[in-house]
Amino acid sequence: MPLRAVLWDLDDTLFDYTGSDRAGVLRHLRAEGLLDTYGGETVALERWQTAMETEFARFLAGEVGFLDHRRGRARTFLGTPLSDTEADAWFGRYITHYEACWTLFPDSAPALAALAPLARQAVLSNATTANQERKLTALGIRARFEAVFCADGLGHAKPAPEAFRGACEALGVTPGEVVHIGDKLDIDALGARDAGLTAVWLDRAGTGGEPPAGVRRIGSLSELPELLHGVIGFGAPSTIR
Repeated sequence: MPLRAVLWDLDDTLFDYTGSDRAGVLRHLRAEGLLDTYGGETVALERWQTAMETEFARFLAGEVGFLDHRRGRARTFLGTPLSDTEADAWFGRYITHYEACWTLFPDSAPALAALAPLARQAVLSNATTANQERKLTALGIRARFEAVFCADGLGHAKPAPEAFRGACEALGVTPGEVVHIGDKLDIDALGARDAGLTAVWLDRAGTGGEPPAGVRRIGSLSELPELLHGVIGFGAPSTIR
């Protein structure tokens, strides 16, 4: 069965979320005079990462909404019982620094361009639609994608098979006609494989060892066109250029 569409994860796959976040929060903490208060760069970044992972997991589980997840990140990091207004203001100042640091990985734009004549392309993300649409536009790559599918619109988050299959259904293709590319082995690659898609794991860190059965691993997006050309016959050219 020919490949007809590519579903892309965005954060830490095409967009350097981790690098942008680290740079942004360090700018924020310096501006707030809080870097030394929270142990310096290394300790503060670890505390920030823990707060993000804890509160984002609550958001994905449906325990809190997106704004409340952000407020929770501020409160958890600071260890302070902020009001909603205070938490919104503090997190908003971080967002300003974070967005100033937004950047794509160097291999992202070339990979999108290489695949554009060969297959339809869309985004599948666990973040909110409004946030990812704005991010893609700011990064200058929104026009590469036929659609942007996010957890809030689909009603399911990766690795749930309903998230992958919902995106496929919206594109009018079967899971067997779609490849998903993402940086998380469990959420992206194994979730896509178990939903019936071709799974490509972008392992930028080079963790080593054999990937799980049914998962193809690459260390850079520059490897992707050759991998897909060598394994899958393309079909249904994209209308997006």
